[in-house]
This record gives sequence, C-alpha cells and structure tokens, in this order.
Amino acid sequence: MPTGGGLENLMDEKWTFITNHGLVLSHIAQNPSITAREIALTIGITERTTHKIITDLEQADYIKKTKVGRRNIYDVNFRNHLRHHSKKNIEVSTILKALNVTLNVQPTDENQSASA
Repeated sequence: MPTGGGLENLMDEKWTFITNHGLVLSHIAQNPSITAREIALTIGITERTTHKIITDLEQADYIKKTKVGRRNIYDVNFRNHLRHHSKKNIEVSTILKALNVTLNVQPTDENQSASA
C-alpha cells in the first residue's frame, strides 16, 4: 500500500483522539464566556451540534450555565470524573491540563465547581 498519499491521508482525518464533547469542554474551560457560535467555528462543527453537546455536558454535571444579560457564562466542574468505566478515577481537570487548558482555580472539597 502506498505511503504518504491521498487515500491514506483522508483515512487519517476520519477520527481524532479528543471527541467533540472533550473539545467543547476544553474551550469552555479556557474561556467561560465563549459563545456556541465561536466554539462551533473553532472546532468545525455546527452550532446546533455545539448546543447539543453543551446540553449533554450540563446534564452530566460537567458544566453549569448562568445567563448574564444575553450571554452565557459557564462554570466547569473540574472535580467530575470521566465517564468511561475504565477511566472513572480520572478527574476532568487532568484531561484539561493535558490539553494545555489553563485552570485558574484551586478546587477544594467545599467548592467542587469553579470558573476556569
């Protein structure tokens, strides 16, 4: 099979290590006032998909959304754990740090949710 060519490159682009949910969460953690439109344009997904992912993250208690005027401000629950059964011992903060997301909080036992 030829290397460095067209079909192989196309196949490489069909998957990534970080899911869209992970990407949306990382952008929200980095910029708590980011809009769904900004996230969608950055990641390369539709705004509708972005809203669906934000809803998923809210329902799973990874983020909380607060309306401030016409904008949403997000708080990330850095202490929440990953969902996969084999990785449930890993906190979200660990993954976000690995993605070079700046965490501007010191999570404590009393405050399990904080702004990035």
